[in-house]
Amino acid sequence: MGLDIYAGTLTRYYSHNWKTVVQQWAEENGYSFNRITPDGEPADDEELSLTDVQAAVENWRDQILAAISQPGQPPYTPWPEDNERPYYTDKPDWDAFGAMLLVAACHTYGEPVPPTVEKNWNFGEHPLIARLGSDEERVWSLFRGATWWLPLTDSFLFQGPLPTDDIAAIATLGGLRKELEKLNQLAWQADEDTILSWSETEGYPTDGIIPAHGKISRADIQEHTQFDTQSLAKFAFSMFWQAMRFAEEQQVPILLDY
Repeated sequence: MGLDIYAGTLTRYYSHNWKTVVQQWAEENGYSFNRITPDGEPADDEELSLTDVQAAVENWRDQILAAISQPGQPPYTPWPEDNERPYYTDKPDWDAFGAMLLVAACHTYGEPVPPTVEKNWNFGEHPLIARLGSDEERVWSLFRGATWWLPLTDSFLFQGPLPTDDIAAIATLGGLRKELEKLNQLAWQADEDTILSWSETEGYPTDGIIPAHGKISRADIQEHTQFDTQSLAKFAFSMFWQAMRFAEEQQVPILLDY
């Protein structure tokens, strides 16, 4: 079960009018691609009409914004919903997301960053990540299980229903920007051009290269069981930064798709 990050309208998301980077790559290179749910079943392509999807997410949006509006303050302005506004997506996957959290936790508590992390590691059980996740003086949405960030400049985190009625931790773009700026200040002090480049220059090592004939043997694949912590952290950070900037410009939510 991988991890994708999506920034765009909820109408596009729920009408499946978007493609993960893996889907895009598969189509560009002539490969078939089927999305599989966490229980191993093919993803359900049964769809409501576009009109129904947009009406449902607009109703959800308006109810959420009304519920979180502050007493005595103007109500939050609804973000635009349609099926045409552009979207951003990329795939940090869980190991890189965990590495980013580990770097943040280590720098927060003045501990050295481990040079490597194991493939498929359970980052939630790392003592420093768990410590920051329960630190009442330092509340980071990234450490509190947030999977949605609404396009609001105020910074807060709450538990609420999604349009599917699932309950999730929901935060805001204003809060995510502060967290990403804090992490960059703690760990790297990188300028934006450098941050943007990390999604191309950092990340997972290549397991294999597809030859011209398109056939891969097991002998061609090098299995990696450890990853460079800083490289994975920068890789994920770049994607979250790009999603945050895109969502600010387009005034759309960010959500994690897994």
